[in-house]
Amino acid sequence: MIDVTGLEADAHQGMTETVRAGLLAEPGITAVKIALTRSRREIAIVVVGSGKGGVGKSTLSANIAIALKRQGRNVGLVDADIYGPSQPRLMGIEGQRPESRGSKLVPVNSHYGVPLLSTGQIAAPGQAIAWRGPMASKALDQLIDAAWGDVELLIVDLPPGTGDVQLSMISKHKPMGAVIVSTPQDLALMDATRAVGLFEQADVPIIGMVENMAGYLCPHCGEFSDPFGSGGAEAAAGTMGLDFLGRVPLDIGIRTASDEGTPPAARDDALARPFLAIAARIGAWLDTPRPPKQPD
Repeated sequence: MIDVTGLEADAHQGMTETVRAGLLAEPGITAVKIALTRSRREIAIVVVGSGKGGVGKSTLSANIAIALKRQGRNVGLVDADIYGPSQPRLMGIEGQRPESRGSKLVPVNSHYGVPLLSTGQIAAPGQAIAWRGPMASKALDQLIDAAWGDVELLIVDLPPGTGDVQLSMISKHKPMGAVIVSTPQDLALMDATRAVGLFEQADVPIIGMVENMAGYLCPHCGEFSDPFGSGGAEAAAGTMGLDFLGRVPLDIGIRTASDEGTPPAARDDALARPFLAIAARIGAWLDTPRPPKQPD
C-alpha cells in the first residue's frame, strides 16, 4: 500500500512502477498488487476582499501570493473576480488556458511559481462575462475545487462588494481568514467596513487591513503628497479592533510593473518591500496556533 497524498498522477504512476519492479526482483515474488491511498488534504484559503472596486485588491492579491511563495509556502492564486478578472495580466500569463483532468481544471503555472486559475483564462479576450448568480457560483466552485497538486494555501482575489460570489465563498469553501483592502479616504473605508461586517457575521476571522495608495512621491520634484488622504485604514482598523497589516504607496512603478505582468513582489527593491512586509504579517498569522472551532 502506497500513500500518494499530494502527488500528481504522473508522479505516483512512476512510484508504483518502481516499487513493483523492485518487489518482482526479489526471489520468490511472482506477482505484486499495489493499492494507492490518498489522505484528504484540506487546502487553507485566505480571501482578499474590499467593499468597493478600484482600491488595488487584485494587485495586492497577486503580490502577496508571490511574497508568500518566497517564504517557502506552496501557494496558489484564484481570481474569483468573475466579472472583471485581471490576474492573468498581473501574473504575466495572459492568453494561456488551463487544461482539464477529468472533471477538474488544471491551474496554469506562472513564472513566479504560483499556479493560477481565473475566468479570464477561459473567456475570450475582452468578452463580457454576463452570468447570473448561480452561474458565477458554479464557476467559483470549479476554480476552487481544481487539481491544485501540492498547493497548501490558496489566495483568493474576491470581487468588490458583498454579493453572490462572497456568499458562496463563505458558505461552501470556508476561508480560514480574510484580508481587507481599502484606500485611505472615508468613502472607501465605509465600504471596507461593510466587507468586514460580512466576514465577521459569517465567523471568518479578519487577518487585518491594508491601506493601498497611501501617499505619492513625485518622481520629478520629490515632493510627497496624500491625494487620497493618509492613515484612514490604520485608524479604522484600530477602531474595529483589527490588526493593521501595512500600507502600499501610490507609485507609478507598481502600476507599470503590474501592467507588464511583472509583479513587484518578485523583485528585491523598494517596490517589493511593502508587499513582502504585509505577507510576512499574514504568514505570522497563519503560523499562529488556534483552537479548533467548536461545533454549533
